[in-house]
Amino acid sequence: MDAADLRRAYDELFAEVDAGGFGPPPEGELSAEQIVAHLAANDELMSEATEAVLAGSPFAYYDVDTIHRPQLDALVSECGGLDGLATLLRATSQKLCSLAERLGPAAETPVETVLREGFDLDVDESLPWGRALDLHMRVHLPLHLTQLRALRRQPHLA
Repeated sequence: MDAADLRRAYDELFAEVDAGGFGPPPEGELSAEQIVAHLAANDELMSEATEAVLAGSPFAYYDVDTIHRPQLDALVSECGGLDGLATLLRATSQKLCSLAERLGPAAETPVETVLREGFDLDVDESLPWGRALDLHMRVHLPLHLTQLRALRRQPHLA
């Protein structure tokens, strides 16, 4: 797990968020605001797990986004929309990247991990924490980047 690569993945995501111009999501899909809220909440969970790994404490990491939709909506409201959410995501991603830089050999620490993102990612096993962070960088962030790009192509409803 390379923290510099993780930062680059977030930079690409932020460029998309900053470009704005998102349309409404298809029925049953997340809005741009909900996607950014999900990523910020997920960063907080991953930071907690990384802190536990660094402290040598056992930890289990679960990210099942469909359960969290009411929490996402509350976070969207609390942050006042996309700009506030982007500010929050910048802070949460910065913290996660800083923690990831400190992992070193602790990246091999096994953590019970549950990751589910549609058909693209389905993990329910003990993984070295660095591998979980790598999946976040290589699968999770790009998946949501693709969703954001698709929302830009959606026609705006009046």
